Amino acid sequence: MAEQARVIMGQAQAEGRAYLMEHESKAILEGFGISTTGSRVARSEEEAVDIFQSIGAPVALKVLSPDVVHKSDAGGVKLDVKSAAEVRAAFREISSAFQGKKLAGISVQRMAKPGIEAIVGVTQDATFGPMLMFGLGGVFVEVLKDVSFRSIPITESDADEMIEEIKGSVLLRGFRGHSADIQALKRLMLLISDIVVKNPQISEMDLNPVFLYPDGYTVVDARIILGEPRPAQPSAKHAPEASDLHDLFYPKSVAVIGASATPGKLGWNVFTNLVTHEFKGRLYPINPKADQIYGIRAYPRISDVPEPVDVAIILVSAGMTPEVVEECCECGVRYIVVESAGFAELGLAGKEIELQMKEIADKYGVRLLGPNCSGIINTHCSMVQSIGLVDALSKGNIGLISQAGVCAAGMLWGLRHIMDFGIIATIGNKLDINETDILETVSTDENIDVICMYLESVKAGRRFIDSASRITLQKPIVVLKSGRTEAGKKAVASHTASLAGNDQIFSEVFRQSGIIRARDYEHMFNLARAISKQPLPDREGVFIITYAGSLGVIAADAITDNGLQLADLEPELKDRLKELLPDYVGGMNPVDYTFSQNAEVVKKTIEIGVESEEVGSFIVVLQAEILESYVESLKGIDFKGKPIIACVAGKEFAMPEVIKMEKAGIPVFSTPEEVADALAIMHRHERRVKRMRAAKSP
Repeated sequence: MAEQARVIMGQAQAEGRAYLMEHESKAILEGFGISTTGSRVARSEEEAVDIFQSIGAPVALKVLSPDVVHKSDAGGVKLDVKSAAEVRAAFREISSAFQGKKLAGISVQRMAKPGIEAIVGVTQDATFGPMLMFGLGGVFVEVLKDVSFRSIPITESDADEMIEEIKGSVLLRGFRGHSADIQALKRLMLLISDIVVKNPQISEMDLNPVFLYPDGYTVVDARIILGEPRPAQPSAKHAPEASDLHDLFYPKSVAVIGASATPGKLGWNVFTNLVTHEFKGRLYPINPKADQIYGIRAYPRISDVPEPVDVAIILVSAGMTPEVVEECCECGVRYIVVESAGFAELGLAGKEIELQMKEIADKYGVRLLGPNCSGIINTHCSMVQSIGLVDALSKGNIGLISQAGVCAAGMLWGLRHIMDFGIIATIGNKLDINETDILETVSTDENIDVICMYLESVKAGRRFIDSASRITLQKPIVVLKSGRTEAGKKAVASHTASLAGNDQIFSEVFRQSGIIRARDYEHMFNLARAISKQPLPDREGVFIITYAGSLGVIAADAITDNGLQLADLEPELKDRLKELLPDYVGGMNPVDYTFSQNAEVVKKTIEIGVESEEVGSFIVVLQAEILESYVESLKGIDFKGKPIIACVAGKEFAMPEVIKMEKAGIPVFSTPEEVADALAIMHRHERRVKRMRAAKSP
């Protein structure tokens, strides 16, 4: 079967064409065990009639021409042909319509019995390589664009998710007497993935339509587009070990090339951060015009430092950087962080300087971070390399990987009060070390429990998928990807490619990897705060406690909208709760205490909810004006692994109290909708992790 595919594709390429006609495409598919309606080639009316008589009525006739890709649009398809006379007439009409085109013949094939119409396709993405697409046909794909994508190769779990996440999936499970053989559909999707893996010259593919039946399926039409064989993308298992970057994050010595004694200069900022945060390793300021900086001996050049240096931070002009990089390499520096700007982001001249640096670093086997970044912050070894001055930080369990250095550093000023970062790594232009290198390293750090990423692009897409898929089973990853409105690439030949916008591909890949995609910075940090401070809910039931009925109703609506539900307490727990409730309170969930709510009654109510098997999480709506009174009370509750998030309307006017609550480990959000969104995302992630772990277990 593989040999047949190679012969067909080789012949097409020898003729200088990329488009495989329908009979060629179906022959390849059938060779791999995929069921089609067939496509026998007739080059005369008599041949067409002979084929018709061997197949039996009804049949379809279709033009076969390397010049005609979209046969239906060009009038090259005749359906439901039922007699020899109709076959002759259809053959003549198609032949006449395509005079002047290069005809390979006319396909005669059996008409497929009606079924649920679907489309399965393949397109190429510049970042993630071949992508498999699935959707229902007709209005679902043409108008609603109700399709799902996954990076190839896919797993059986990927196929399950692709089928489940389209809006039309309910039709496949059974609707008004119609249903689809889900197992057969999954086998088809896995086979297409396997074909593309084994034939890297396949660039695009459309199986459209595919008729799905209660028992099996049939591919009615197919086209394959060839291209240059894809270069193999590195996977996670072929990448350098994450431990190779450990000393970049936990160095014993750091040199700052361009360190300055002049306040306001970037070299002063970086060295000041390292000194004031009390970096525990050895520091070497490099400045030919200074004898000492911060009382620490300065050296004219890094080659003058008397012992090897783990990490060198470079803060000189772009034009000088290659020379400095080479000197660092010659001196045995293991890691170089180029925080200077003025490289590829400014044009070709800067790109050439980058290539010089990369060539030098590669020659010596030295890893390079940046350029155009703000270095690394690791609170667990008191190392702050930021080009912006950073105030005191606590040792935290959140890892942040940011492509924008200044952005990451600038946000710390406020976020450090309510979020505890352990590691912040900025990657800049990603000349060498990229987001996946950092992700793999940070994920192995025992101090980090949740990872946030701000990305503008991804290098080595398949390796990113493989690494993230493994990491998300242990630690949640929340990603904010910018550039959502970038126009997706279009391809005339492939319907699948025309549906694959750049941003949708990223969303689908994140789902495939188990990554949580954030809508904006506030959403990302809200999720990070919740996940870093609270466990993931293991059931759907939510218990709402509020002092304001309207906010309780809004919270109830929000959890329903997000796929959660109100927890229904067991009878004995309801009886205990009734003893707490004032006479004017009738509801058991949400519990609305109105103006009688206080810290003690909230604590007792939560303790009842903790004992319920129906309660998976808590939303507690608190008054901003007395927020401080709740801190100690809530802090002392044993929630038994059930998360709680507080909602405080107007919290921006009570920030000192909010900070105390956050420091006590309870996230504080502004609206019930934000809380419900976070809890639902956390619950879905917890369910996916359980499902994926179960699928991997023997």
